[in-house]
Amino acid sequence: MKDGIKIKGNVRVRVFDADGELKRRNPGFFRRLFGLRGKPVVQEFHNIVTRQGDALIADSLLAAPARKKVSDASGFIQVGSGWKNGTHKHAARCAAPAGNMRALDGGYPVLAASWGDTGDTTVVYRATFAAGTLDADGINEACLLNGNGSAADCLAYARIAPAVNVAASDTLQIVWEITIVGQ
Repeated sequence: MKDGIKIKGNVRVRVFDADGELKRRNPGFFRRLFGLRGKPVVQEFHNIVTRQGDALIADSLLAAPARKKVSDASGFIQVGSGWKNGTHKHAARCAAPAGNMRALDGGYPVLAASWGDTGDTTVVYRATFAAGTLDADGINEACLLNGNGSAADCLAYARIAPAVNVAASDTLQIVWEITIVGQ
């Protein structure tokens, strides 16, 4: 009998304005023509579990892991503007970081559902870049790390497309889901 394990990732990016409302993009031609507002800045993407991430997952199955897990004490999300076409399986950081890495929000990571329920194989990570902590245009990449120092490992990397702009008065929230599926 052969078992195939797949690891899938999903990243959701949301930008809120100074009033806590979802920010909207400038409306395109047809939206302007029909008097419609721009679409909200809520985007979902797939990600790549990196080579380091594969090793972190394998290491976490050991009785005494050698590396830190991406946990509430050590988890960070970094964003940047340096995404380029090509393979990102070997990404270790964002190519062009924007601002400082942000620690995971309190209470994260969590399972998406209670043990035994559908969704209990999905781990959810979330970081919030509060207003005043980030002021960057063209954010088009993100990575999930097990620390904020030079020795940190990158569990996953994602492209953000279209790129998002975050003003100093905006809040950026990244919700990252990693799902393990046995076949």
